[in-house]
Amino acid sequence: MKETVYIFSSGKFKRKDNTLLFLAGEEEKKRFIPVERVKEILIFGEVDLNKRVLEFLSQKEIILSYFNYYGWYMGSFYPREHYNSGFMILKQASAYENYEKRLNLAKQFIIGAGKNSLKILKYYNRRGRKLEGQIEKIERNLENLKTKTTIETSMAIEGDNKKIYYDGFNEIINDDEFTFTKRTRRPPKDYLNSLISFANSMIYNAVLGEIYQTHLDPRIAFLHSTNFRRFSLNLDVAEIFKPIIGDRTIFSLLNKGVITEKSFEKGLNGILLKTTAKQKFLKAMEEKMKQTIQHSTLKKKVSYRRLIRMELYKLEKDLMEEQEYKAFVMDW
Repeated sequence: MKETVYIFSSGKFKRKDNTLLFLAGEEEKKRFIPVERVKEILIFGEVDLNKRVLEFLSQKEIILSYFNYYGWYMGSFYPREHYNSGFMILKQASAYENYEKRLNLAKQFIIGAGKNSLKILKYYNRRGRKLEGQIEKIERNLENLKTKTTIETSMAIEGDNKKIYYDGFNEIINDDEFTFTKRTRRPPKDYLNSLISFANSMIYNAVLGEIYQTHLDPRIAFLHSTNFRRFSLNLDVAEIFKPIIGDRTIFSLLNKGVITEKSFEKGLNGILLKTTAKQKFLKAMEEKMKQTIQHSTLKKKVSYRRLIRMELYKLEKDLMEEQEYKAFVMDW
């Protein structure tokens, strides 16, 4: 299985024969990257590269994504779409223009996100955390979603669900330094918001990488508006997986004391994770993505990363009018 390479050091990329060479720091410490085993490269440091490197990445179908000092996603070098399909682009555009179709798909992303959030809350509620109030409110919201006739009113339900869900974090996390008050993004105002933003950014990127392996166009979404933003479909699909991959990784690292208040530093634009903490989080999330579960429909074990790809295949089938799309919901 191809893997993700993370670059935290500053330096420069060069093509060396038929592989990539990264020269780290002023000492230009060499690190060879075996491109045949690489799916994507995520850059967090200050890195220089040239057209020859980009041509090589395109040839090897490797996505290059870069993040700023705060860990926020800035953009990607997205190689020529090797599965690019004019037929699928037309199907996506047609579904987007068909308001009823778009609304139904948007609602499925909201349902998937809401029900997976409920799975998390119910899991901890069974273990003595007092989360009945949040559970009841989200269940009521999902019932009310059925009556909504616009994407705007449906998204209002989604926003309320997120607020209710985040309110439950204080019961789940065993560290008073990570008390949740309200969601803040750019800049994140506290430790927990900084961690949530970083986790979400990584999920968005992971979904984008899986979209590249399908016929779908990442620029045409259904819940999030398709506009001049480069990519938006990954934001739609990520809503389903943020609770079960990103948030569960956060809870595990905080409750085990792997990440603490010492893992952060204050910058001019808010609170940010230190590099060592980012590395710990990414290692834990990679382990989660490789973890397998028993799939109730396929009757076999699949990894969480594979679940993302399968979700995209389901969306393709819906757009081709082969099978109605239903968002993935954990069945434990």
